[in-house]
Amino acid sequence: MQSPLKNESNVFVFALSGLNETMENRYVLLSFTALFYPVVIFCNVTVILTIFLHKKLHEPMYIFLCNLCINGIFGTSGFYPKFMYDLLAPEHVISYAGCLIQIFVIYSSVFCDFSTLTVMAYDRYVAICRPLEYHSMMTNQKILKCVLFCWLSPFFCMAVLILLIARLTLCGFRIEKLYCEIWGVAKLSCFSTTLNNVFGYIVIIAYVGHAILIFCSYIYLIRKCQKSIESRHKFMQTCVPHMISLLNVTVAFLFDVLFSRYGSKNVSQNLRNFMALEFILIPPFLNPLIYGLNLTAVRQEVIRLFSRKQLEISK
Repeated sequence: MQSPLKNESNVFVFALSGLNETMENRYVLLSFTALFYPVVIFCNVTVILTIFLHKKLHEPMYIFLCNLCINGIFGTSGFYPKFMYDLLAPEHVISYAGCLIQIFVIYSSVFCDFSTLTVMAYDRYVAICRPLEYHSMMTNQKILKCVLFCWLSPFFCMAVLILLIARLTLCGFRIEKLYCEIWGVAKLSCFSTTLNNVFGYIVIIAYVGHAILIFCSYIYLIRKCQKSIESRHKFMQTCVPHMISLLNVTVAFLFDVLFSRYGSKNVSQNLRNFMALEFILIPPFLNPLIYGLNLTAVRQEVIRLFSRKQLEISK
């Protein structure tokens, strides 16, 4: 393999070293990934099509759920194809441009999860606390603004972070992960990365602030729901899955960030890989299952959809 460095400061190819100690299990990992990735796509596409095809599901809560599933497909597309290719390739490298694109896709997807869960929490607040005003408040224009917020704010933050990374002069080419990540590239800088760190922490605090805001709003909702059996039922059916999704993505993201910045290299490679992959693997798989199984309207339409398909095949 030729050196990925043209000289000390110009990096054109990065080497991903996350698989170096697990290559003896490459075919096991490949088999698992080849099964798991289509399942993730299938689950998310099923929920998206179910919501799209049935007009009675064209309500804000289901539209935001559809957005969450679309984002799950978007985020996983930034990791799985390249990962499966690396499992078969003798060398685990990625181009400089490809690395920046992968960073943009994976992390904007994570931030979009936070944004989508935030607007879903707002929707549940209005539905439970102000039910008589729900349809006047959650208009088509408001829904469009919420969806744009879910995508444009993460894209803007990641575009700025990518520009800050692109300006760095790098003195190394080895990233100790299965995929490109912000901190992994920044650590390779020859000079100070203070500006990157400051803006990065601002973004992290902002999106963790989304999670804190949601948890606080749900504490308020729990208190409100104690007065009404109907409100308690609505909270349990729609808000509890939401809280599970939020807790999962928040803990996984914070763990990844903190370990990337402060984690010990003495930890085994397999454990480091698992911790790095948790927020890519679990939320895109868990979200459509949680909502698809728990939300009665979605579950019923999914069952009808597959029942019709089975009848068509049997005929």
